[in-house]
Amino acid sequence: MILSASSTGLLQHIVKRLQDAFKVKDMGPVHHFLGIGVQRTGNGFFLSQTQYTEDLLERAGMANCKYVATPADMKSKASATDGTLIDDATSYRSLAGALQYLTITRPDIAYAVQQVCLHMHAPRDVHLTMLKRILRYVKGTAHLGIQLHAISSPTITAYSDADWAVCPDTRRSTSGFCVFLGSSLISWSSKRQTTVSRSSAEAEYRAIANAVSECSWLRQLLGELLYKVPTATVAFCDNISSVYMSRNPVHHRRTKHIELDIHFVRKKVAIGELRVTHVPSARQLADVFTKGLPSALFFDFRDSLSVTTADVDTTGGGGGGVQRSTANG
Repeated sequence: MILSASSTGLLQHIVKRLQDAFKVKDMGPVHHFLGIGVQRTGNGFFLSQTQYTEDLLERAGMANCKYVATPADMKSKASATDGTLIDDATSYRSLAGALQYLTITRPDIAYAVQQVCLHMHAPRDVHLTMLKRILRYVKGTAHLGIQLHAISSPTITAYSDADWAVCPDTRRSTSGFCVFLGSSLISWSSKRQTTVSRSSAEAEYRAIANAVSECSWLRQLLGELLYKVPTATVAFCDNISSVYMSRNPVHHRRTKHIELDIHFVRKKVAIGELRVTHVPSARQLADVFTKGLPSALFFDFRDSLSVTTADVDTTGGGGGGVQRSTANG
């Protein structure tokens, strides 16, 4: 169990009350929890899963595999019927599930992992090749993690994107978003949309609605923690039609099938809680959650997501019990 508080005195008080009621051990500042390493840096925390990654590669028999620069290629998405069924589907599912857990600190592999997880019911050799590519990528980047920065004034910024009708089997679109608190990435998603979108603008607007829903929940959560966000959330989208629909109060027949999403987003805009703004595709960070990218652009976006190396050396830790983390704003 990890405890966090706004001051050391309050944290010690909570630990003491727990010790009075339960048999627990205070293990001091958190260093390692459920496979996630926690390091204090000069301006925040660095979260990584280096040991978990190395154990995963060992389990997959790829500890000495050749490194690749990106976790996904730029080819068309694989169909559920491409290639031939593999013999050991259980191993595929186990490795895909393990990679899902790795996305806790590695948003750079979220899209690639989402793609291999789409085929867990009947994996084929082409899907196994995709999975092995991810493992080859993490082999060369096992030292990477996500940096969380301390902030003095909270702001929430979101990027959302959609790759329209790209699923070769269902023609559903892939949505992706990432949400920043200050300069720290705190939430991200890459998933296939639940319904078929009839236009790229519709797919993009559904992606915006998903991102806004996440931001609304985060604002409410921060408010319950007495850490209110004073400014409007800024949601960046690279589809001009979607930006226009978020502001235009006039309904059109072509938008009727996404009317609930439109009402939801427009209400947030009307009350001043949200601003939907256009961003050029070259700076659309959510692209990394919807498609394979060329190496140079992928590296640029990965850096922007604060996926990096630690500023300080790793320290030890471990075990169960109560670990403490003091949040200083």
